[in-house]
Amino acid sequence: MVMLAKIRRMHFRDGMSVREVAKRTGLSRNTVRRWLRQGTVEPKYPARTRPLKLDPFRDQLEAWLRTDSHRPKRDRRTAKVLFQQLQAAGFTGGYGRVAEFVQRWRLAGGGVAKPAFVPLSFPPGEAFQFDWSCEYAVIAGKRCRLEVAHVKLASSRAFWLVAYPAQSHEMLFDAHTRAFAAFGGVPRRGIYDNMKTAVDQIDRQGGRKINRRFQALHSHYLFEPEFCNRAAGWEKGVVEKNVQDRRRRIWIEVNAQSWDSFDALNAWLAQACPEAWTTLAHPESSTRTVAQALAEEHPHLMPMPAAFDGYVELSARVSSTALVSLQRNRYSVPCPHAHALASLRVYPFEVVIVIDQREVARHRRSFDRERVCYDWRHYIDLIQRKPGALRDGAPFQHMPPPLRDLQRHLLRQPKGDRAMAQVLAAVPTHGLEAVLVAVELVLASGLIGSEHVLNVLARLEHPATTVSPVATVLPVAPRPDVQRYDRLRGVPDVA
Repeated sequence: MVMLAKIRRMHFRDGMSVREVAKRTGLSRNTVRRWLRQGTVEPKYPARTRPLKLDPFRDQLEAWLRTDSHRPKRDRRTAKVLFQQLQAAGFTGGYGRVAEFVQRWRLAGGGVAKPAFVPLSFPPGEAFQFDWSCEYAVIAGKRCRLEVAHVKLASSRAFWLVAYPAQSHEMLFDAHTRAFAAFGGVPRRGIYDNMKTAVDQIDRQGGRKINRRFQALHSHYLFEPEFCNRAAGWEKGVVEKNVQDRRRRIWIEVNAQSWDSFDALNAWLAQACPEAWTTLAHPESSTRTVAQALAEEHPHLMPMPAAFDGYVELSARVSSTALVSLQRNRYSVPCPHAHALASLRVYPFEVVIVIDQREVARHRRSFDRERVCYDWRHYIDLIQRKPGALRDGAPFQHMPPPLRDLQRHLLRQPKGDRAMAQVLAAVPTHGLEAVLVAVELVLASGLIGSEHVLNVLARLEHPATTVSPVATVLPVAPRPDVQRYDRLRGVPDVA
């Protein structure tokens, strides 16, 4: 390239002929004439073409790479695996040539043109985006799969995370309520994908039949739901990126710990999210944090109304054993409601049983299968008529330890089951705490019996009033009468 520049200066600037230039540079006149005719300042060299050992296997290797491009990343073959398969097919070259080919093929787009996107911008208070992600954590000593709800404001980029055991309507509603309460208001629009908890059906024209319970949610909070096109997750790219970012930061800390329950995990997430707002810079303005952007967006949000009662209502018949079934689990109901038609109000972590528009039972929701959740107090009325069931009754195996100890002592006595039934009958009247205190006092005294428990309960409820002694002063001092003894001796004995 230096020689080319020298030749061009000598000919075009100094006015030398081709013969003179060739004489001074030592090049042939034909070479000088050819370079001057090119009209370019950079020489062009023909591409070197030489056969490679990989050429006969190029088509096969590209076919394997195209096949892998349709598989998940974890199932794709590495360059080393492809090299070993080529060796089995007769390739005698080195690994470096195969790795270079694979790298160039993937950087070129993998045979598929990479998509381009239009950047989006949202004014304050305009929209939020919602999405689910699948994560894992150790809950109560067991590694569990979690469904994490991500709610993110499209303008300020403030986000909120809530972990649930599954994706269902009641959990979707609860996530919205918690997020809006944390943001301090409700935006005008919500952007979703076509999740089954919100969209029941999509017709051929793209219209959507929205779930009735989800309609009640957005009617309560007064926001307009919008749904992305099918397989077009980039239309809610703000929350899609939030899923990736939170895995690299918050969820690494979650996996480093063990959690007692979902409540403990969600309480920690409720602290971690606002802390992250104060440290993360806004992606469109590095001079302010997400917390500052949220403070600027807050006046544009609709004030938070009363919390939406986000339960899912189901009907069930109470069995003869005073149990109702829900998702392969059973929950107890007070015995007087046996065989009645009950309404189950399912919350994310609770089950409320309503009969005749009145709540009769409330249980912690179980996400296992074939579990029975008893409340032994639901069977107290039935035990008064069938005290013999106390000995092997499954609900009474879940009584507090003092009552269990009292039962072991009473069942050794004659008619001890009836005596225990009398003690349990005092629970609805006096309260469980008072009965437990009375039972502990009786067990400590060693005089164990139902009458003693009831006596202690009565004394605890109506303690005896103590009268302070008052000194008596006689106005007239008595006279000593020594003759009174002799008069008494004269009285005849009476048989």
